[in-house]
Amino acid sequence: MDGLDRRTVRRRLILRGQVQGVGCRPWVCQQARALGVRGWVRNTAEGVELLAEGSEADVARLVARLPRLPAPGRVDEWLDVDAYAPGVPHAPVGEFAILPSPTSHSSAPVHALLGADLAVCDTCLAELFDPTNRRWRHPFVHCPQCGPRYTVTRRLPFDRANTSLAEFPLCPACEAEVHDPRDRRFHDQTQACPDCGPRLTLFRSSGEAVAGDAIAQTWAVLAGGGIVALQGVGGFHLCCDARQPEAVARLRQLKRRPTKPLAVMAANVASLQDWVQVSPDEAHWLTSPERPIVLLNQRPHLAAACPGLAPHLHTLGVMLPYTPVHHLLFHEVAGRPTGTDWLHAAQPTWLVMTSGNAPGEPLVIDHDHAWRELAPMADALLLHDRAITARNDDSVLRVRPDGSACWLRRGRGYAPLPMQWPARQDAPIPTVMALGGELKATLCLSTPHASGGTQVFVSPHVGNLDNAGTRLAFDALARQWPAWRQVQPSALACDLHPDFYSSRLAAEWAAQADVPLIPVQHHHAHIAAVLAEHAHDPASEQPVIGLALDGHGLGADGQAWGGELLWVHRDQCQRLGHLHPLPLPGGERAAREPWRLGVALLHLLGRDDEIATRLADQAGVAALQAWLARGQIPQTTSLGRLFDAAAGVLRLLDRSGHEGDAAMRLESLAAQADTSPPLPTAPTFTALPTIGAATAALSTPPPSILDWRPLMQWLCDQAPHPAPAATRAAAVFHLTLARDLAAWAAQACTQHNIHTMVLNGGCLANRLLDDALTQHLQDAGLRVWRAKHYPCGDGGLSLGQAWVAHHRLAVPVTPTA
Repeated sequence: MDGLDRRTVRRRLILRGQVQGVGCRPWVCQQARALGVRGWVRNTAEGVELLAEGSEADVARLVARLPRLPAPGRVDEWLDVDAYAPGVPHAPVGEFAILPSPTSHSSAPVHALLGADLAVCDTCLAELFDPTNRRWRHPFVHCPQCGPRYTVTRRLPFDRANTSLAEFPLCPACEAEVHDPRDRRFHDQTQACPDCGPRLTLFRSSGEAVAGDAIAQTWAVLAGGGIVALQGVGGFHLCCDARQPEAVARLRQLKRRPTKPLAVMAANVASLQDWVQVSPDEAHWLTSPERPIVLLNQRPHLAAACPGLAPHLHTLGVMLPYTPVHHLLFHEVAGRPTGTDWLHAAQPTWLVMTSGNAPGEPLVIDHDHAWRELAPMADALLLHDRAITARNDDSVLRVRPDGSACWLRRGRGYAPLPMQWPARQDAPIPTVMALGGELKATLCLSTPHASGGTQVFVSPHVGNLDNAGTRLAFDALARQWPAWRQVQPSALACDLHPDFYSSRLAAEWAAQADVPLIPVQHHHAHIAAVLAEHAHDPASEQPVIGLALDGHGLGADGQAWGGELLWVHRDQCQRLGHLHPLPLPGGERAAREPWRLGVALLHLLGRDDEIATRLADQAGVAALQAWLARGQIPQTTSLGRLFDAAAGVLRLLDRSGHEGDAAMRLESLAAQADTSPPLPTAPTFTALPTIGAATAALSTPPPSILDWRPLMQWLCDQAPHPAPAATRAAAVFHLTLARDLAAWAAQACTQHNIHTMVLNGGCLANRLLDDALTQHLQDAGLRVWRAKHYPCGDGGLSLGQAWVAHHRLAVPVTPTA
């Protein structure tokens, strides 16, 4: 046996999980050397491979330590493979070693995982603010446990040569650290220092470089009321001093963003307490290594002091610093104190940090686009020379009462980390690429996992596919992701709407590759996305009742849906009921101009004589009223449009400044109310159909209709009135809807003997609706599933489409309408 002592064992392991880009190889090497185990470790396309040779007890101790890999690393499993296979390197003479990653020309799928971008860690911050440390105030200080990963990687395995740091040769001091097993940067692939680079430079928007310290000069621009385009980890931000209303107003004007809320960055949680409410769960999310934007309730005086941050809203999106550059800006404001104590002290400075892109365009990630698109909006550009290899916008969430997240956007810190679906025994596992919808676009790639089951990757948020720039970015991502995993999709999935750009792209690619195209109805995909999150629960494979509540989705009947009660089982979906239809005069224009839906609502309720009086200031009201009287106007069952109609009747706004504007204002108005019970009237809905257990076919009667007209009659009686009455009206609207929806859904569960209720869709971003609806359903004894790891809105559609396609391909069934 190769001359080994009989008491010596040799084991070769493949480690899978989050094992690349997290310091796994140097950690394994250090553990092995401490135990006197010989051998080697290296990155491969499978994950991390190691050969351990030593006494049986010492090798067993090494293997037992593998689950203790420090965060953010994670060993999910390891496989024992043939330690004597041809081509396997022998254990080197002497100490345990780290070998170079093997050069592979194989076309086999890549199973190694790519890490997410994380905030700079406390240890690196201690170096950053230690004047005796050679990395003092270095804007790119990172280590194996922190910093960018996804956005600097060009290919796997994760080695410096495969990242955008390859352009920065190591200086002698960094080279020494990388080869010193006692150093915490032993074998660090993201090693950087002031001598190696990368480097930071401030430019005026005219193109002239600004002399002096880039951080100090950047703060000087911001303090003077200027706007800076700041190159970050996964893209650019446009930044200004949030406490200067003139600067915020100018940024809004230049970005053509009149009312959409702006995110702000504060130095720490202590700096937030006077302006927003922060619960312990919210503080936990804010300070996590992923550093998402968290929506927090404003204190009453914030809107008066900073009116331009989130106009007409009760919440504000807040994040904490996550890059060394962010921390250095606050350090500069604080007067460059020594040490890290200042990091926990309250600071008065807040910075607006909004996505760096031209209106409607994708997030800017390179210098050429920054000069073309951002320089006209900024006074200066803070640039670095480390290329961003992938867009990854800030993640956005709000925190539910149970501490879980309701995701509005999933990106930096979380994407592209996968989920895993359990193994199936009934059919081969397909490789599916799902292209999502038209708004808040993401894509999803599901591939067979090396050890069974399915790995599921949902991309970062891309944006709305209504312009050429975002479509090009989406195309590039859709080509890059299968190539990154070295797979070819065996099917493509998309939305049922044939005119969505993503649907047309999926159809084109499916035809070119001669693979199945699987269109998935929009609201079916919303419910399926939640089932995908709960794939390890056996109940996910059983029928569920779902409420899909959003603004718009093409229904199986060709009409606009959005308030749907569904029976869902794997890839099958039946419509049990829907909201009472509402006229939609002007289609998408009605969504942009809520007064139109207000007129439509008054007409539907037989209150035409009130229209001219209530909306006398709208020039087109007479023509719209005449159009409604003639009939033949498209209708929608959308809950989102009902929110718009309520806002229109209450005259909260006539024209929306951004998607969801009316509903967000209505929620904020309701949040100001004292406790307001729902209306005493009982919920009204027609009889529910029953699904045949054997055929999954609908029985008579036709789909049930939940009638909101009594609620809206009451709402119209309250409006328009002074603010206190409108505030109560908005609250009662929310709470009555939640109660009625819950009663309707609970009846469907009872009728079908189903105990799992699924809620999803963009309307669930509304805290009042989400919390009240969930509580009513739980009080009815139902288990309620909601999206907890992926967006509740259209950013989760691709996941749901992949789930449906996965089941349709794995278990062939006759598709239902």
